[in-house]
Amino acid sequence: MTRTLEREIISTKQQKIANLARQAPEMVLTTLAHHIDLMWLEEAYRRTRKDGAVGVDGVTAEAYEERLQANLSDLLERFKSGRYRAPPVRCVHIPKDGTPKKTRPIGIPTLEDKVLQRAVLMVLEPVYEQDFLDCSYGFRPGRNAHQALDALWKGLMDIGGGWVIDLDIQDFFGSMERTHLNAFLDQRVRDGVIRRVLGKWMHAGVMDEGVISYPERGSPQGAVISPLASNLYLHEVLDTWFEREVKPRLRGRAFLVRFADDATLAFEREDDARRVLEVLPKRFARFGLTLHPEKTRLVDFRSPSRAGQERGSQRERSFDLLGFSHYWGRSRKGRWVVQRKTAKTRFSRALRQIGQWCRRNRHRPVAEQQQVLSRKLRGHNAYSGITGNARALSRFRFEVQWHWRKWLNRRSHATRLDWSAFNRLLRRYPLPPARVVHSIYAT
Repeated sequence: MTRTLEREIISTKQQKIANLARQAPEMVLTTLAHHIDLMWLEEAYRRTRKDGAVGVDGVTAEAYEERLQANLSDLLERFKSGRYRAPPVRCVHIPKDGTPKKTRPIGIPTLEDKVLQRAVLMVLEPVYEQDFLDCSYGFRPGRNAHQALDALWKGLMDIGGGWVIDLDIQDFFGSMERTHLNAFLDQRVRDGVIRRVLGKWMHAGVMDEGVISYPERGSPQGAVISPLASNLYLHEVLDTWFEREVKPRLRGRAFLVRFADDATLAFEREDDARRVLEVLPKRFARFGLTLHPEKTRLVDFRSPSRAGQERGSQRERSFDLLGFSHYWGRSRKGRWVVQRKTAKTRFSRALRQIGQWCRRNRHRPVAEQQQVLSRKLRGHNAYSGITGNARALSRFRFEVQWHWRKWLNRRSHATRLDWSAFNRLLRRYPLPPARVVHSIYAT
């Protein structure tokens, strides 16, 4: 059987699951695990990244592939019989915000764990995609950060800016209460085999510097299944609550945009926004979550023409989401429009990483450095290249050139590049121009 045919068979099965879930939104599904067979696991393996760090068992993709069919068959048998034991997640600490002084933990599951989690995700995703609302964009098939940004921009322009609740949840992934998560799962999926392995992953533990701990709350970070679990949690805690209970009680228009645990709530009226801001901490506390008391704030984001005057600092009249600062500015035609630019923290972090790379690789051939820096700039444009951000893109490109020249000059005391000489080098080894990739005006 060809790989294309196998994928078509799996896609057909997923479509059947999706159709059943969509046609019976109140149905609790009790038989899903039978879809996971050897073909399903083989496809899950193909979708799993092979170049990541190894887990606690030290098994690499190369070693696993030496007996791939036998390993997957054994994995399938252990999964179906209940003999599968979820290994601890290996915890590593990586620099936070590009600085080695601050770190954040990242979980690294074993390769086999990733494969089985991917297989289970391939079953559950078609179910929950029928339930999740349009306001959520993070870690969902066919959805991305730029769609979330576009929805936010259009919504803000529609209501004239309004009043914005900039939401920040403290340690969300580490705070989810598993009793609530299980209750949310019970509403839709009660397949015994699936639920058993989900429970094992939640209680697998974390190995940090050789010591295994078993947190009582939260979802394992780095796990393939965690984004779905987090989306389900906030779907119940925030999305459906806001759409079905909050919005019908408001006096003006309002909308929500959420990407994973980053959320922005916008209101046409100040009184609506203040009432919701007052009840939000209570709502989240009911499910074990805490809003950051300083980072969660209410922003007067009304259009200056609507507010009657410009008041307060830029910080007070702007907010950040997904790496972009949102603020009001004049269009080329002189109208007030919502504008976006790369957030200061995102800009500084990306530039710091460029400088660190240039320092570490300054002795490599110039042609090789140019190739890598070009890839980094194209990657930066691919995410940050949105309408209205051209000035920040151009500045970032200039700063990259500045760092490159700085570290090339430190390769040798004998060779010094002034800007005239460096510009000649750039003509020979050009860097890609700043470019807007995502236009709000594209049809």
